[in-house]
Amino acid sequence: MDRQRVITGVLALLFAVLYVGADIDPVDHVKKLPVGLVNADKGAAAGGEHINLGARITESIIKSPVSGDRIGWKVMDEKGAKEELGEGKRYGALVVPAGFTSSTTELTSTTTTGTGTGTPSRPTLTVLTNQSAGSMGSSLARAATTEAAESASLQVGRELTARNAAGQAKLPGAARVLLADPAAVTVRDGHPLDSHSGLGLTAFYYALALVVCGMLSAQCHQRPGEPRRLGYTHNDMGPLRLHRPLIRATRVQTLAIGSTVMIGLSLLMGTLVMAGAIGITGMDAAHLPLLWLYSVCAIAVCGIGALALLAVFGTPGTLVVTLVFTGMAVPTAGATAPFEALPGFYRFLAEFEPLRQITGGLGSILYYDAQADAGLTRGWVMMGAGLAVAVLFGFGVTAWYDRKGLHRIPVETEPEKTAVPA
Repeated sequence: MDRQRVITGVLALLFAVLYVGADIDPVDHVKKLPVGLVNADKGAAAGGEHINLGARITESIIKSPVSGDRIGWKVMDEKGAKEELGEGKRYGALVVPAGFTSSTTELTSTTTTGTGTGTPSRPTLTVLTNQSAGSMGSSLARAATTEAAESASLQVGRELTARNAAGQAKLPGAARVLLADPAAVTVRDGHPLDSHSGLGLTAFYYALALVVCGMLSAQCHQRPGEPRRLGYTHNDMGPLRLHRPLIRATRVQTLAIGSTVMIGLSLLMGTLVMAGAIGITGMDAAHLPLLWLYSVCAIAVCGIGALALLAVFGTPGTLVVTLVFTGMAVPTAGATAPFEALPGFYRFLAEFEPLRQITGGLGSILYYDAQADAGLTRGWVMMGAGLAVAVLFGFGVTAWYDRKGLHRIPVETEPEKTAVPA
């Protein structure tokens, strides 16, 4: 009982530290958040010279200390921005539209008409968001991009004011006000999702269901299912107590049997998870055969990995499995804080934690038309690597246990003979 209390206390402490520590201050930890910067402006003639305010804006944003190293700006064209938003590679983008320079310089030439004051046409900077890449990441990108756009508008306003200082008195009052801050900032979804996509969170929750199914199936099979099946312990069924004959199986044989059973279970559980998520809750999904295959493989890999840990560590393996598949996995999966906003330790974990890899592949299937570069290739590769590590580690260590004679079945010895006095 004391050991169980210690394990429970350790789990409570570790879960609190791992879960809260990952999201305690994402704004302070964010670094090089990938955001696109698009300049579609071709410039215009003004005051006898050709100027390109869009180019000045993009240059000033990149050099501006406002965002510091929090944002990883990438200058690209509109097509490239659309493609990378559609692959989840960018959390957002700032777009300077075509004709921005001409629309802005028109503010300096607007004059009153005989019937009233002319209405200046305010140019617009567009902030594109991408919730499919993660709600918090999209929010951080939106805040930083909007701030950069507003700062750039004020900078352009100062330049235009200085350039047209002599002619400002002739401008209508509305034009003079707009000249100080010429650009409006609008926000638009750069990669819209279907309504039943959980604002970009269904991939995470679906992946979590797959990981938990694999983890719990392994724990139920190994502890206490395996000792009962092998005859080590009894099984209570209501008033009945069943005790099977002792089966003398080595650790390697037991792990092989458990892994085979897990593959069969994954076929059933993958089907049921998919039926529950899509058939019952109505989750938006496409590429259903691929989604089913990916789900089955994810459960199988997680289950075999958990079985390997339980076979190697025994009873303490339950704690190890819980930490690996949920304790360290959930905070690093990118569902809350994006990878770029995690502290260094969590970024290290995120490179190999199974939940993040599985979530990335599911995001590609559910949101990005199953594009390989959108996380699907990485998901398959990391699942294959995880399976290889689990097999090598599990079977390698258990084979060593067997060779060393570290059997779970006690060796039977003949009872000692005692002399009986005549």
